[in-house]
Amino acid sequence: MPYTPAGKYALLVVVQGQDASGKDGAIKNIFRALDPQGVSVKSFKKPSTEELSHDYLWRVHSEVPAKGQIKIFNRSHYEDVLIVRVEGWIDEATARRRFEHINGFEKLLTDNNTVILKFFLHVSPEEQEERFYERMTDPKKQWKYNEDDLHKLKKNQQYQQCYEDVFEHCSPNNAPWIIVPADQNWYKEHLIAKTVCEALEALNLQFPKAKLNMDNPDVKALLKKFEDKE
Repeated sequence: MPYTPAGKYALLVVVQGQDASGKDGAIKNIFRALDPQGVSVKSFKKPSTEELSHDYLWRVHSEVPAKGQIKIFNRSHYEDVLIVRVEGWIDEATARRRFEHINGFEKLLTDNNTVILKFFLHVSPEEQEERFYERMTDPKKQWKYNEDDLHKLKKNQQYQQCYEDVFEHCSPNNAPWIIVPADQNWYKEHLIAKTVCEALEALNLQFPKAKLNMDNPDVKALLKKFEDKE
């Protein structure tokens, strides 16, 4: 494989999943050892008034990683074809058009050398209920509790159907979905970390080489000084 210069690629990691699938913990445990100068996380929550005054991808495009950087989306642009669809805030025709928009958006990113890894953390209904119970009763986890979680729990079937539509319509070769079993945290984190490492290794990245001006006498003098010591 030919040498790949540094700063040519960016990596976008999309982490989606229903509530209590373990998105926050996976991101923290997998990426915390990396240099914070090159990695950042963006969580997409309810759009602000300013964001709602633009198209729905406006707030997303400004957050994509620059070349040489890794960006993790904790939830993402896919919220705009998931929760809004389940709650009936957009109609089916709008959802279908948005599938096309998202595919075009991701094609634009990959054409610009952004590698996209999209993970869906699949938690079983039984495990999800147990984790909600822990949020209600465990003092260390009660900060996570939101009564709206129980409302969403009753709509699991609708969410699953919307996710299946996303997998069917928004999983092109340049940005396919990776389904991750999420009941066991260690396995979930292992699979994500393994996939990220393999994607980075495939790029054959190298340390950037210094551009030495050999006409500069100071450069020549310093190189010679240490060469003479060897």
